[in-house]
Amino acid sequence: MRNLLITLCLPLGFGCSHILNGMNTGTNETEVQNNNQTTQLVNNQRDVADPVSNDRLFQSDFAQKNSHTKPTPPMRKNINHYVRGIMQDMVENLQYVNGKTPLAVSSFVFLDDDFNDSSLLGNQISESFMHELHNFGIPVIDFKTTDYMRVTSEGDFVFSRDYLELNQEQNFKYVLAGTLVSSQGGVLVNARIVGLQSKAVVGTAQGFIPQSVVDALNSNYRTDGIMLKQASK
Repeated sequence: MRNLLITLCLPLGFGCSHILNGMNTGTNETEVQNNNQTTQLVNNQRDVADPVSNDRLFQSDFAQKNSHTKPTPPMRKNINHYVRGIMQDMVENLQYVNGKTPLAVSSFVFLDDDFNDSSLLGNQISESFMHELHNFGIPVIDFKTTDYMRVTSEGDFVFSRDYLELNQEQNFKYVLAGTLVSSQGGVLVNARIVGLQSKAVVGTAQGFIPQSVVDALNSNYRTDGIMLKQASK
């Protein structure tokens, strides 16, 4: 009887073992299949690029420039630039004039014209030389300054070209003067410092001002097509 029970139990044990193995095998196959499907879905997804910040966009060489932006016009040299160069040459050979020697500056005149008649160009050159002399530490006497302020309906004035309104006694012994010569492409400038009493030349310099710079000084000053001021002789 005992042997019979053992014989009957053995097939049952093998059957259960076979069922359990089949269940485990099916579970593993399902997990593998699910993993394969997940991997395939991930692989099929499209790659998304990282968002680009505005800073990177503007700093990129491929950023498009605004076509409506006007280019900055080049800076043009004016008369002051050329007078500065002439003054530097004069200082290199200047004698008897220093920080304790006041001098005056006269209007520059054209060499082939009447020395009693100047122009806007000649007066502007003298104004520029006054500025450059002051920068070099040389005292400048403005003899066109009156002893009073003249108040009129046209404005308030302290300068005058009427010698009757000016002080007859001036404290300067040297004067910076010069002549102008029209040349091809511009104007030649001959500048010198002369002693009033000795008539001795104590400093000289020469320079050249392009015609385009001279024409810019004599051109009309306009804003939005409206003439505001006309520079005349």
